[in-house]
Amino acid sequence: MSNIKLFSPLSIRGVTTKNRIAVSPMCQYSAKTDGHPTPWHLVHLGTRAVGGAGLIMAEATAVTPEGRISPWDLGIWDDDHVHSFLKITDFIKTQGSVPAIQLAHAGRKASRDKPWMGGTKINKQNGGWSPVAPSPIPFDDDYDIPIELSTSDIEQIIKRFSNAATRSINAGFQVIELHFAHGYLACEFMSPLSNKREDCYGGSLDNRIRFPLEVCAEVRRVIPDNIPLFIRISATEYVENGWDINHSIYLSNKASKIGVDLVDCSSGGNSSKHTVVSYPGYQVSYAREIKEKTDMYTGAVGMITDPIQANNIIETEEADIVLIGRELLRNPYWPNYAKKTLTNTSNYPNQYSSIENS
Repeated sequence: MSNIKLFSPLSIRGVTTKNRIAVSPMCQYSAKTDGHPTPWHLVHLGTRAVGGAGLIMAEATAVTPEGRISPWDLGIWDDDHVHSFLKITDFIKTQGSVPAIQLAHAGRKASRDKPWMGGTKINKQNGGWSPVAPSPIPFDDDYDIPIELSTSDIEQIIKRFSNAATRSINAGFQVIELHFAHGYLACEFMSPLSNKREDCYGGSLDNRIRFPLEVCAEVRRVIPDNIPLFIRISATEYVENGWDINHSIYLSNKASKIGVDLVDCSSGGNSSKHTVVSYPGYQVSYAREIKEKTDMYTGAVGMITDPIQANNIIETEEADIVLIGRELLRNPYWPNYAKKTLTNTSNYPNQYSSIENS
């Protein structure tokens, strides 16, 4: 058991996870239209805690109403949201898992319908709103032209991130992740394809990463020193002359100096025209390269489904944690399945102890 690194604890600042398995943030589009979580979120996140994951990350949670992907996204832009999350974080902790939250702003990809309803744009007459972005460039032809943010607008959004981080701590979350990936607002600032600004937030690489780094600095300033701060990035956007792994390494080194602890390495999402061939572990190399070329912890994500594969990622120090999404939707108890596979032992809760003898 001691040799299985997937099931070794990971300590970052004042928080220790019982293993290296994390629930990747996955939008559920099941919140109330005022951003409050519903019983669905308690069961969805709580079940993965019962299943044995060390870190349970809530989905992209908007820092402003206009920062939601859809009207049914979680939000934490108001103090009233704090109480609604406490039941969820309290339960996660009873299972020995660490509750985490991903703070987000959807930028130009906001105001969309639920995916199973087609994911089409929602206009103001039907409860939608006007998306905002660093530049008035739509994601594709099916998206509205976003409103270009002014510098004062940007300053306000940075403040909304820090306010949301404070509320997250009050709501019982023990890890904060900032969503800088998948073509949402911070990612839009970072990419030369979606950021054509001519002020201090556009142009050079340093200017384009100014917004995400200012968000990091402000969030790090307001959260306790013992709270880990993660960022999720798209390590590459798979488009010529776009954001790439070298830019990601540069950003990660800058973020490390501010007090960011871990880079959650995803990819893509900022261009409707990109092509990518996916396969088990197809994004792991980004986590490995950032880990090798910075002093950051990294998280690997992307079609990680096999326990041996997951353990090898940790054993070979390609990443410090694995974040698992779809496989944990298929099987919330995958961590215990992995433990049984790798160690011939398991750790189901007492209520499920009969499984051990079946």
